[in-house]
Amino acid sequence: MPISRRGFLAGLPLLLAGCTTNSDYANYGPITDEPYPIKRVSLEKFKPELRRQEVAYATNEPAGTIVVDTPARRLYYVLGEGRAIRYGVGVGRNGYALAGHAYIGRKAEWPGWTPTGKMIARDPRNRRYAGGVPGGLSSPLGARALYLYRGGGDTMFRIHGTTQPWSIGQAMSSGCIRMMNHDVIDLYNRVNVGARVLVLQA
Repeated sequence: MPISRRGFLAGLPLLLAGCTTNSDYANYGPITDEPYPIKRVSLEKFKPELRRQEVAYATNEPAGTIVVDTPARRLYYVLGEGRAIRYGVGVGRNGYALAGHAYIGRKAEWPGWTPTGKMIARDPRNRRYAGGVPGGLSSPLGARALYLYRGGGDTMFRIHGTTQPWSIGQAMSSGCIRMMNHDVIDLYNRVNVGARVLVLQA
């Protein structure tokens, strides 16, 4: 039986809802046991492929490695045996990116943020934050931060949460890797200081 245009449009919300699983609702519901409550994510605003899920993933990197696929706007936490947890991320604008290997030098919950001198030079509006923004719902680093190091030194790049969840899937940051707060908490709980990180660029 042919479906009318009106019938198709009426059924479209149900069709789209079919792309949202029970695990999605569980992964992105309200979080109330944090120092600052985190609201439920409006899943209809995010493509299913930007939501956290376990996927098949072929890599030579060992289990426990974080792989950031910058061009694809995806981050993978390698589980081993051809599997990984995939997350959607926001990445840096062209010219503001880390590439190659690094490691997690430290971790922080609800970290504060202070713009670097380069950030202030690129965008003088950041000067008002030169004294730092304390951790909390207003901090651009969100609920968690993983600090990327090389050779014992801080690269000044981070994997962190965000106050701008709509930026996930976009290239607009100052080079850091943004995640939804729900996702960065999940990743934070999986990785240890010293964990290997590989950032892939185009």
